[in-house]
Parts: sequence; structure tokens; C-alpha cells
Amino acid sequence: MYGLLALALILALAAEPFAKKKKKEEETQTLQLPKELPNAVVADTRRLVFQVSPLSNKGLLSQQVRDALRTLQHTAGGTVVKLRAFVAGRGDLRRVRDLVSETFTDRHQPLPVLAVVQAGGLPLEGAQVVLESVAVSRKDVNPEGLAFIAGQAASSANPLDPVPPLARQSLENLRKAVRAAGAAPPDVRRVTCFLSSLDHLDQVRALFDQEYPTAARNYVQTQRAPARAIVECEAVARLAAAPAAGLELRNPEGLEQSPNYSQVALVGAPQVVLSGTQAAFGFQDADARLALERLDKALESAGSSLKQTAFASFYPLSASIALQVRKVRAEFFTPGRPPAVTMLPFEGLPSMDAGFAADVIAVKQ
Repeated sequence: MYGLLALALILALAAEPFAKKKKKEEETQTLQLPKELPNAVVADTRRLVFQVSPLSNKGLLSQQVRDALRTLQHTAGGTVVKLRAFVAGRGDLRRVRDLVSETFTDRHQPLPVLAVVQAGGLPLEGAQVVLESVAVSRKDVNPEGLAFIAGQAASSANPLDPVPPLARQSLENLRKAVRAAGAAPPDVRRVTCFLSSLDHLDQVRALFDQEYPTAARNYVQTQRAPARAIVECEAVARLAAAPAAGLELRNPEGLEQSPNYSQVALVGAPQVVLSGTQAAFGFQDADARLALERLDKALESAGSSLKQTAFASFYPLSASIALQVRKVRAEFFTPGRPPAVTMLPFEGLPSMDAGFAADVIAVKQ
């Protein structure tokens, strides 16, 4: 009797490690899918802060994204609500979305909206990603509101033309736009320059470092083999005086006057809605309309609409698609009051079927 009990006890003890091992293996085989990022978020205009992650060439895309997110979250001084990632190289752009979701979920932080675009190059050999962030500070940093300034383009037909002369033209127009917004160089919070080439970038940097030393600055080559030489710089600035309305659009004298976009958007509304990108899957007008309809619905769910857009970014993959976007987007914006816009052809998007993507900042109604 006692022998049988002892034998049963020995067998039970021997089987226990195997049972625990099997249970552990089953647990590790259950993978948690990344949480879906939101399509739009609401944020306080007066508390928005703008940052650009430092470039790094350590590791591959995943490590660089994690390092950039760690830096931005550490220095934001608040909650990150929007990220825009420019990815260079052959890394999988879809991985950026998963990493953003995993990182914010692990830290128990609200998920931000996200834009991911493949660029032609970044100004550091081996760098595969740069992140721009918009965060909500714990205190008011833009008490009178913000100005969003459209990309100020300077271009030439020869793609091999040097970019420093074009950068000087773009800077001069940006200077006019900042003044027209009632802001000064120290008020500029972020400057993003899109270039056809990174050659002689040190000269371009010197121009903007001197003009906007307190702004976060970002330099991105749009395509590896662009059709034209171009420098187009956009900016965000805090206002010195509150605008008369929640959204005021301006086209200053001395800058190009276009019925398709405004040069400057002044936002005095207490809240704005920031969207992630919506992509057009296909290359027909109907595909473009469907993408903008999805974007409009995302804004509506947060209390705004495309007709309340202050600033829009479009990322077409060719000049012909850009023409299509210009034609279709007019159907969604307020007639006679188009938003400030930056639109340039880029190298790629996360989906192979996408013709363009778009994201916006709109005032909350």
C-alpha cells in the first residue's frame, strides 16, 4: 500500500516540470496583435509642442524607431498625440505602425495618430527614420494660437541643379509668410524642408539655423531620383496675437496666389483635430474620393470635417497623381477658402497599392 502511494507521488512530482514547461510553451506561443492606432485625435491648440527626433545610424529600422520614440517621449514634456515618420532605405514601413502601437501600449499611454512616408534619403548615412512629433504640454505654450504655413517651394527643371540657391528662395518666402502671420523668427516652433538632394546640405542648414535657431528643424530628401530640383519648406509658429476667428486663412502679398491652397492658416480655436494618414488604394478619381471621404469621416467622429481643415499634407507618388489630387480635393474643402497645403511626390507608402496618402490638422467645431 505504502509502496503504491510512494510510486504515485514520485510519478506526480516527475510529471510536474513537464506540465509547467508545456503550459509555459503554450503561453509564449500566444502573440498579442498590436492595437489599432486612432484615425483622429483632439488636442488643445494652446498646449501643442513640436519636436523632431535626432538621427541615428545604430541598428536597423526597428531599433532606430524604438530609440527615436524613447527620445521623443522623454523630452516631450507631455502626451504625444501625433507622429510623422519619414523612412529611408529598404525597411518595412508597416513595421513603424506596429512599433508605435507596442511602445505606447507597453507604457500605458494613449495611442497617437500616425503618418508614415518613404523618403528618398535622410541627412545621415545609415539613418533609416526620422520622427516628427506633436505633443500636448502640461501648460499653455501658444496662448494666442498657432500659424501653419504651407510649403514654400523653389524649383528648377534640371534635377541636378544645386539646392542652396533654391533654399535661399524658399527661406525668403517663408520669411514673408511668418511676418504675414504676425509672428517673428523666435516664434517658429518647427521647420521641415523637403529637398530633391542632400548635397551641400550644410549650406542649407546654416541658413535655417541662423534664421530659426529655436525651432525644431528637419531635412528630408523626397525621392532618390526626382524629376525636378526643389526645396520646399513648411513651418509652424506660435502667434503673438489671437486671430479674429477660430480659423483665418491668408495669402500674403509677394507670395503665389492660388485658388487651390492658402499660404497661411491662423488657428485661434481652442481645440484642433489631428488625423493620421488615409491612403488612396488605386489610381482613379473614384479611389481618391474614397480616401478623402474616409478622412472626412475620421474628422467628423472627432467633431470636425475637411471643410474646417487648417493644414493638409499630401504625399503622392508621382506628378500625375498630384494633378489628380488637386482636382479631387477641391470637392472637399470650403470653396474659396482652401487650407494651407504642402504636396510633393515621395518615394513610397506603406501599401504597395497606394497612389497617395493625406493627413490634416482641422479646427474642432
